[in-house]
Amino acid sequence: MAARRAVPKARPTAATTRRTGWQQTSSGARRRLRRLALATLAAACLGHVATAAAQPIYPIPDADGFYAAPSDPAGFQPGDVLRSRVVPTAIFPGSTVWQLLFRTVDSAGEPIAAVTTVLVPPGGGLDRPLVSYQPFVNSLGMQCAPSHSLFDGGMREAAALNLLLARGWAVAVPDHLGPVSAYGAAQLGGRITLDGLRAAKRFAPTGLANSPVGLAGYSGGGMATGFAAAIAPEYAPELPLVGVAMGGVTVNIGKLARDLGARPNPLFGLGFAAAMGLEREYPGQMEMSRILNPSGRALRDQIANACAEEIISAGANRSFSDVLDGELEADPSTVRVLEENSLETFPAVPRAPVYQWHGENDEVDLDLVREVTGRYCRAGTPVQFDVIPGADHGDAIIQGAPRAFVYLSDRFAGLPAPSNC
Repeated sequence: MAARRAVPKARPTAATTRRTGWQQTSSGARRRLRRLALATLAAACLGHVATAAAQPIYPIPDADGFYAAPSDPAGFQPGDVLRSRVVPTAIFPGSTVWQLLFRTVDSAGEPIAAVTTVLVPPGGGLDRPLVSYQPFVNSLGMQCAPSHSLFDGGMREAAALNLLLARGWAVAVPDHLGPVSAYGAAQLGGRITLDGLRAAKRFAPTGLANSPVGLAGYSGGGMATGFAAAIAPEYAPELPLVGVAMGGVTVNIGKLARDLGARPNPLFGLGFAAAMGLEREYPGQMEMSRILNPSGRALRDQIANACAEEIISAGANRSFSDVLDGELEADPSTVRVLEENSLETFPAVPRAPVYQWHGENDEVDLDLVREVTGRYCRAGTPVQFDVIPGADHGDAIIQGAPRAFVYLSDRFAGLPAPSNC
């Protein structure tokens, strides 16, 4: 396997940031990019692999030293708190907001550090119900992470978390894309979610050591939620997981990318960005960069540090034929990576009760979601599956989220889980 980019060990300096020429748009950077393209062409003509062009582009590291991993993360257990701080904010009145840097594991089995933001309602933790909410980040830049967007207006649903706090619940919001914003790496998101919950419960000042746990997420956040639920019985069996609520879940990321990229599509940028994120998480296995044409390399460079809206705008109405000189699914290792991050092809099954919802007119394939929920039902997991009539992907979150939180409330109350399997 190719060497992974290490989690930063120290706060990057301004000079370090200036040296990240791949992510800059200065005339000098553009000249370097043109020279690299010519070198790539020359190497291809000689029959050699253009390794520089084929390497993943990682995001500019977060300038806040809080996010830097310690020098010895392997000396800690998954979920151990490495660093903590209180975040003063008026967005969640009366609540105490903690940010925790904790140890988790990447897709190569290596220790890394990730962040979760824990909102504790007025009065303290008191072993209240704890919900891990996974936002739909869909981004490649570190500034887009929930630990930032909760407070800078980037997360549109941030204020709505007050509704959960008003129920007396504590809320954990993990940066589930990890320390290199590996959008698309849903299995990584599941591990980060579970280790974030471990961190929240182990950190004594939150008062959540004995709290029952629920999971919730939509779209990209639903993918991390689904994987957290599926791997929890083996990866974190000690967590008292009482219920899972997820909606608009892409259960096969490869098929969605194919659907978005087969012809010009306004959301093509998201599929392209997911391939970039997987390449970051699986260097040497997921190698989209090897088959990018000049237009594809330009798009890759443009969105390497972008949030969702910029990604969608930059990639609007393109297709894979516009940016690739080959097919992603022609490479067996790429297929394996996609399958490892797709609930449809991932064999593990949630054991906690599941509420799942999906829009009838969602761009994400409803039939595939039905197949996955059917497999969970056959394995004995109680599943309540709701199809929102007439709703597309954007509408379904608004209509389904209230039902999802009522569902979790009933699980916290110990009521029997409904099922329409």
